[in-house]
Amino acid sequence: MTVSPTSKSVCVFCGSRAGDDPAFTTDAERLGEGIAAREWRLVYGAGDVGLMGTVARAAQDAGGVTFGVIPAHLVAWEVGKTDLTTYIVTETMHERKKVMFMNCDAVVVLPGGAGSLDELFEVLTWRQLGLHEKPIYIVNTDGYWDPLKQLMNHVTQRGFADESLLDFLTWVPDAASALAALEDSLSTG
Repeated sequence: MTVSPTSKSVCVFCGSRAGDDPAFTTDAERLGEGIAAREWRLVYGAGDVGLMGTVARAAQDAGGVTFGVIPAHLVAWEVGKTDLTTYIVTETMHERKKVMFMNCDAVVVLPGGAGSLDELFEVLTWRQLGLHEKPIYIVNTDGYWDPLKQLMNHVTQRGFADESLLDFLTWVPDAASALAALEDSLSTG
């Protein structure tokens, strides 16, 4: 499958580990399969470990187009997945995030750790500053991101961000809901 000029691309931020709940892996598989089934391109961090590897293998197994971006210092650690449709090695983490973001139409955040939070907060900050209007979806598998949602509410309630910040994130309970929301936003965007 190739991506046509009118095809959409979905950037997925997620863990380089699988986490402690099999539902995290299940949602990563479903998201990768669903992206491929809709003939969208998967854009992600090019690792072949954890949820990153899961989402990419699921997209590939479903015949999808994959676009991976990894900084040189993580190629060994995250096991750079060189069999992607497009595989890019950057010099820095910041360059990785920029290339991923510039090559997508929407962002989806699966469970993950500090790296996933870094990626999320960078694109959220860019949105807050008016640098883009791309939708950002948080897949709250089994309530994984509940503490983050509480923190975001706390930040706005305590006056460190306008309430509008909360409108830049769309919270969904699982991959199926994320795919449905993406269908709506990508068909109109």
